[in-house]
This record gives sequence, C-alpha cells and structure tokens, in this order.
Amino acid sequence: MAANPPPKPPVALIAGPTASGKSDLAVRLAQEIEADGRRAVVVNCDSAQVYADLRVLSARPTAAEMGGIEHRLFGTWDGAVSCSAADWSAAAKREIAELHADHAVPILCGGTGLYIRTLIEGIAPIPDIDPATRSAVRALAPREARAALEREDPEAAARLAPADRSRTTRALEVVRATGQTQRHWQTRKTGGIGSDIELHPLLLLPDREWLFERCDRRFVDMLDRGAEREVAALLARDLDPALPVMRAIGVPAIAGLLRGAATREAAIAAGQTATRQYAKRQYTWFRNQPPREWTRADSADCATRSIFVSLFQNLR
Repeated sequence: MAANPPPKPPVALIAGPTASGKSDLAVRLAQEIEADGRRAVVVNCDSAQVYADLRVLSARPTAAEMGGIEHRLFGTWDGAVSCSAADWSAAAKREIAELHADHAVPILCGGTGLYIRTLIEGIAPIPDIDPATRSAVRALAPREARAALEREDPEAAARLAPADRSRTTRALEVVRATGQTQRHWQTRKTGGIGSDIELHPLLLLPDREWLFERCDRRFVDMLDRGAEREVAALLARDLDPALPVMRAIGVPAIAGLLRGAATREAAIAAGQTATRQYAKRQYTWFRNQPPREWTRADSADCATRSIFVSLFQNLR
C-alpha cells in the first residue's frame, strides 16, 4: 500500500475591502494559534501597505495593534520603487518558505486581489509588449479600441466592460504584440504556490453602508494622525507622479490641500470619495473573483476557531 503523502504546509488568508477589519482579525487568529503553541506571523498583501512612506495613509498597523504578533512585508518598499504583483509575490514566497521551515503559520492579510491571485495562481508568461505596438494602441480613442478588441479578441471584449479602458487597452496590446489572446497566456500561468500549500481562506464582505461609514471616519482620523505630514514628505521628494505611492488613495487629495488647490473640507470629501470607490471595487472583486468555496463572512467579529476550524485541526 502506498504511503500517504505528507501534509501540505498551512497558509491562512484574510482578505477583503479596506476598513473591513482584516488586520484585527488576523492578529486575533495569530494569537489563537500561538496560544495553542504554534508560532504565527502576519504577512501583508496590500499594495499600499508595502510602502514605507505610507504608514498613516495605508492604515498600517501600529505596534499596539500588532498585539505582540510579528508582521512582515509592511513598509518594505521605498516609495521611489514600484512594487508590482510579481515583485510582491516573489517576496511573499520567500517569507512563506522561511516561515514554513521554522514550523510557523503565515497569515496573509490584505486587500489587493491581484497580489493574492499572482501568489496563488502564478504569472502568465506574456512577452514584453514592444513600444511601437503599445504607443499605437494607446493612441486609439476609447471607442476605436473597443471596436478593435471586439474584432481581434471577442472573448476579452465579452468579458470586459465597455468603459474599462485600461483592461481593454491591455488586452488589445497583448493580442497585437504576441498574436495570442490574454486567455491563451493566462491558461499557462507558472510560479503559483496554490498546489504546494494548504490554503485556509476567509473573505470579509461586511454590510456596504457600514463599510463606507468606516471609510469616511478613518480618512478623517488619518488626517488627525499626521497624513498631511506624510504627504508633505512625499512631495518634498519630488517623485515621479506616476509611481504607485503618489497615486495611493488619499495622496492626491491631500496634495491638493497642501498646494492650496483645495480647502480642508474639499480634501476630506475627495479623500473619502476615493476611499469609498476603492472599497467598492475591492468588494466587487472579492465577491466575484475568488473561488466559490472560499469562506465568506459579513463581519470581522467572528469566532476564529469556528471560521478556521480546519486550520486548527491540521495544526494538532
């Protein structure tokens, strides 16, 4: 009789929109795991919290909020360096491997779906797009780009909303530059860790009105805790405005305030609106994109042992 394969190492995942309570729940889960005698570490998977420059505006957990639990990949990148999904995934794989070697439990926590998908599923090996093709596609008017995509990649056109300019452009670039559709490349993803781990996922999808009210309150709280100083320091660095850190939620609104182009009230309104819109996009992504079998919860005030029962069973 063949021997049973060794159990796969566990990875917990707590994901969902901004302000949904992910960080607090991740700490509670880690504390429960450590109370059972196993080390646990929270690993960031939020594209704003990776930047050292955005401690306040990314709502990075404070020392008190970390609750004595080690946190990794928070504030790891300097704002002058863009952290792509591939960059983050490579770093996360190294951290997870190191933690598993130490018999610790990684708890992924964050709201960037692309980061999570890249880590679990891998990366499509799409060749670099040549500059001439990219320039030609981006010079098209939105209606022209949409019509071209409908002709050249009907599957992508059927999948993408007509108003989704960036994804339409990307799909058209790929098919023109490579002669193959995005779907062709996406079915050939490599480098994901999904088959090598035992994933224990939870998606937080709370009531939207509750979530949006939390977003509004948190943006004002960020201003009170020094977000203006944080953005002023960024502006003083004279970074490329196209960098992710300069386009992070709240940075453009507060930059307008600091430059005298907006009142405090207008900056707050703009920041709150941007935060709610971002939360809405995240909510839609996490509701529709992850596998249906992933556990969903409408509140972070849930019993970790009940939600992660299979994880605790596997740790015995």
